[in-house]
Amino acid sequence: MYSIKKIKNEFNKRGGIMKTSELNALGINYRQIQRLLDEQIIEKIKHGYYILYNSFPREEVIIARMFPDAIIYLESALFYYEYTDRVPNSWQIAVNKHSYPKQYNISYMKIKPYFIKEEYRKIGINNILIENVEVKIYNKSKTICDVLRYENKIDNEVFTNAIKNYIKDEEKDIKSLMEYGDILNVSNKIQKYIGVWI
Repeated sequence: MYSIKKIKNEFNKRGGIMKTSELNALGINYRQIQRLLDEQIIEKIKHGYYILYNSFPREEVIIARMFPDAIIYLESALFYYEYTDRVPNSWQIAVNKHSYPKQYNISYMKIKPYFIKEEYRKIGINNILIENVEVKIYNKSKTICDVLRYENKIDNEVFTNAIKNYIKDEEKDIKSLMEYGDILNVSNKIQKYIGVWI
């Protein structure tokens, strides 16, 4: 049996979350996992996924580890880029249109999946490293295009601040913005809200 210190190190290498198969690969079998649960060394957050007991891994990391194909989306991406100071009431993620909806219902955190066609979902992705884990998030220009697409479903203050902050951002990429705008059919909105400033 692995020592508790080694187990904690293995969790830390993976952003604080491990799968059953990863524990098994370390030589920790089902019965030993049950003992770790009973002794409150680890806790289960979903079938097949564990964190260290009473630890609080970053939620972006949990999403990336549990749903490797998911991409941080819309207001969750705005919050990461500090384009809004309003904390979204759920994690918004872009997922494959044909993925199984119920898998995103987890008690540990609130997730709102958006089921999107792959031709739209696969553009403008950034990979960022958080606590040794690669997290997918849309880049700033793609996020703004998504915000324009969902204008009617986003709070007006959040929408306005997102546009203002993008315009002020010295790292904005107008070329990418226009490219994504064409693909996502929001070119007219880009001209309406942003064109006058660029």
